[in-house]
Amino acid sequence: MRVLVVEDDLHLARAIRRGLESEGFAVDVAPDGEEGLWLAAESAYDAIVLDIMLPGVDGYTVCARLREADNWAPILMLTARNGELDETAALDTGADDFLAKPFSYMVLVARLRALLRRGRKERPSVLHVGDLSLDPAQHRVARGDTPVDLTPRQFSLLEFFMRRPGEVLSKTEILNHVWDFAFEGDPNIVEVYVRQLRQRLDEPFGRTSLRTVRLVGYRLDPDGG
Repeated sequence: MRVLVVEDDLHLARAIRRGLESEGFAVDVAPDGEEGLWLAAESAYDAIVLDIMLPGVDGYTVCARLREADNWAPILMLTARNGELDETAALDTGADDFLAKPFSYMVLVARLRALLRRGRKERPSVLHVGDLSLDPAQHRVARGDTPVDLTPRQFSLLEFFMRRPGEVLSKTEILNHVWDFAFEGDPNIVEVYVRQLRQRLDEPFGRTSLRTVRLVGYRLDPDGG
């Protein structure tokens, strides 16, 4: 899943980015409101972490402009400590949740997971496609009753497929959601990771659920026989 972090405290922004990437998120960081608005207009994000106190365009304005532009990505707004007025204003401008500084990183992740489950529409807490199951909160994957170990990036790629079962996803769509905005490597990295998923999820179980659609992309087949 892809997250935008809009935070002018570079130390905090880097810490959030490192932590979220270790959980398998693709993360872009904007140091101010203007760049945050530009990134949000250029890319589709599954969630946005937005600080209130930003240079230039503040978090309230960023949130309001996103909603005016019909951008309904879930927004977790970072507020001042004991900032009850901040929290009220955050919700009034369209934020979905708020978190007061200083905060526990584990609470930040839990709040983001909850927003991702709700998203633009209700999302299940555990994803199921055929006999594949994926629990984002517990970071667990299983084929039937057999647990499958995945790296954070493999997990994020599988989660993207499982939220869109049966859809053909192009390499560009996958790169835009599973890798961050600054990725400038070989797009064939997608082939590498799809092959790794097949080696862990399909081949040991005699399945072919991850299919290549020639010249188009890849599809997670719910039947997967």
